[in-house]
Amino acid sequence: MQALDSRLDLDGFFRNLGHARERVLLLDYDGTLAPFHRRPEHAFPYPRVAEILKEAIAGCATRVVIVSGRRLADLRGPLARIPHDEVWASHGWERFTALGEHVAYELRGAAKRQLQLAEAPARRLAIHGARIERKVASVAVHWRGMHAPAAELVRERLAVAWQGLGNDELDLLEFDGGMELRARGRDKGHAVRDILAGCAPDAVCAYLGDDHTDEDAFAAMKGRGLSVLVRGELRRTGADLWLAPPEELIEFLERWCASGAVR
Repeated sequence: MQALDSRLDLDGFFRNLGHARERVLLLDYDGTLAPFHRRPEHAFPYPRVAEILKEAIAGCATRVVIVSGRRLADLRGPLARIPHDEVWASHGWERFTALGEHVAYELRGAAKRQLQLAEAPARRLAIHGARIERKVASVAVHWRGMHAPAAELVRERLAVAWQGLGNDELDLLEFDGGMELRARGRDKGHAVRDILAGCAPDAVCAYLGDDHTDEDAFAAMKGRGLSVLVRGELRRTGADLWLAPPEELIEFLERWCASGAVR
């Protein structure tokens, strides 16, 4: 593990966790709890992750919240494997509450029309091997796992097809293995702020994520909890701490459970 903020007192964080009345662990899935896979249904969590999260919920009174860029419908497999209390999906545009309620924020107006226009040329790239994903408020094109020349072809043609669509209504965002055109108005940062709004001011919280889309969540955590970049290689980030999966991820989660164990 490597501290990225000189002010971080990791030992102090875990001491506070041991005395906290409320503990909240916010977790991205792909690339964080599970290694990436070209076929998302085959992205299984790292060994011991599910076991430790079960212990976190039952043994140290932790609220576990999954915050993912995937559609809620596409999280059914992962959610069956990962103990959790609540889910935010589609970069904060969908929510599955602890009471079993499905909430979807409605996309309207120009953004909705522009995404409809963007979807058709994106779909045509499937013949080159790209995977196209339509979410509540975005269209994503994935080239992870493709041979480099084919991936570059998809990337170039997509850049041309979507030229000019990144505007006041939509953001054009690259992620690890693809590109996404997403409506403004909600992101993982909004999800984190909504979650934290329901927590006590002295709740001890941490957010673990890997991708550029998690930077919004890291920013939302400032002053409220610990931001952790989970990634094999360090990159520019607003996170407080960097750890490499799976060993350091497991170490962090185990320490969480040991520090917060109900006595």
